Amino acid sequence: MNEHPKPTSERHVPVLRDRCINLLAPGFEAARLRGETPVAVDATLGMGGHSEAMMQRFPDLHLIGIDRDEEALALAGERLAPFAARTDLVHAVYDEIQDVLADLGVSEVHGILMDLGVSSLQLDERERGFAYSFDAPLDMRMDTSRGQTAADVVNNYSEEELVRIIRKWGEEKFAGRIANRIVAARATKPFATTGELVEQIRSVVPASAAKSGGHPAKRTFQALRIEVNEELDVLERAVPAAVDSLAMGGRIVVMSYHSLEDKIVKGVLQARSRSSAPLGFPVELEEHKAELKTLTKGTEVPTAVEIAENPRAASARLRAAERIRARRAA
Repeated sequence: MNEHPKPTSERHVPVLRDRCINLLAPGFEAARLRGETPVAVDATLGMGGHSEAMMQRFPDLHLIGIDRDEEALALAGERLAPFAARTDLVHAVYDEIQDVLADLGVSEVHGILMDLGVSSLQLDERERGFAYSFDAPLDMRMDTSRGQTAADVVNNYSEEELVRIIRKWGEEKFAGRIANRIVAARATKPFATTGELVEQIRSVVPASAAKSGGHPAKRTFQALRIEVNEELDVLERAVPAAVDSLAMGGRIVVMSYHSLEDKIVKGVLQARSRSSAPLGFPVELEEHKAELKTLTKGTEVPTAVEIAENPRAASARLRAAERIRARRAA
């Protein structure tokens, strides 16, 4: 860990910051027109870059920031200290959004932002074990207060289970070779660090594969991270829960970083943006009408300038939607 870490604002460049805020803004305006205080949820608060920009731009906005990473919450809290009277920061996983809102006495919100994947903090803090580029404990937990580590998965899962997650979550075509090598190596000495795992992966992934697919451990590390944090299971619950929390005219903006995430987000937003009337049904009833209107044509991606300023933005894919039909009463 650095002895003199940079200020949070210098360590974190928010991805597509202005585009996200511009997409959310009409939801806040819709609240004002009804005489309501606009409320936003940053469901993946991270180091607070998007939230800081929102609070600066909208002086009447109330922010609810959620993150499972206690260290991120603490850093974001420092960054957002000037706005403390207008913020509630909560340690939770973002599929718990409705429980968080209920605990705060909030019935609906006007904007929700989800910036998925690994945060800059998690990548930069070497001891967290998210990066394959330097040696660190094999952890990968976003919430270090609970749950199994990547070392637990690598050392305890069967070869069949390892093949399954590396192939499914990492989309790795050499999953069989990698799992077989992991099982053979751990019989001699259990894995403790990222460097040990990278070394074994390198020994079985052909060098030629790196030319088109990047670092040979990239996809396996992605798979382990998803498994450890149950990321896709959480996301499948979180997006519908977020949509259900939106007020009329409220907006949701989601940034994903790989095809597995984007597929889930796309599925929910598109399904809620279509009529649910049965095929051939003569009349579209009110409850069959689309709940959402999509605001992006497919996915939006960062510009070359944004990628140059923040290389981690390169794989970002943004989708957004607006609630156009009032929520049914519970």
